[in-house]
Amino acid sequence: MGRRRRKQRPGAGGEQGRAQPTGIPPTVEPPPEARPDDAMRRGYARGHERDEAIRAELEPLGPDERPPALVASVVLAAVLALANFMLWVTGFEVRGEQPGVVGVVLFCVLMTAAAIGMWLKRYWAVLGWQALLAVSMVVAFLSLLQAANLLAVVVPLVVLTVCGWLFWKLIRVMSRLQMPSR
Repeated sequence: MGRRRRKQRPGAGGEQGRAQPTGIPPTVEPPPEARPDDAMRRGYARGHERDEAIRAELEPLGPDERPPALVASVVLAAVLALANFMLWVTGFEVRGEQPGVVGVVLFCVLMTAAAIGMWLKRYWAVLGWQALLAVSMVVAFLSLLQAANLLAVVVPLVVLTVCGWLFWKLIRVMSRLQMPSR
């Protein structure tokens, strides 16, 4: 029983060339407009142009300018710090136990630092606040999985709404904080 031998490309000799099935040209180049890497480059170029146009429209924050989302974040951080401290002082119990002093003080210091840093328009403070908002949204979403009553559904939905709105609005604030002064 004889084996069938495939035809080799012209010019491809011996071990260097691979046998090609008949009917398929040896090298098929897609047309330039059909190359995926070119399409990707064009897409990136369009995105880069759009980003540059948006950046050109942005103005850095003025010395006394504080957008509503930044003010709302400052107020929320300050209220959380104050409420946490007041609940601890009055003896509020969580799951039958009073929270430890270290945890309460650490949380209050963190929230106060976030509020002061955001009021002073520090990028690190807004970035840290956004990280806390993101963690809060994840925890609120996961708590919806265990919701056993209406209150256990409403509270996480409120947290998701408030944190999501603040997170979204603070993105532009952060970009304006990064802009060099003109």
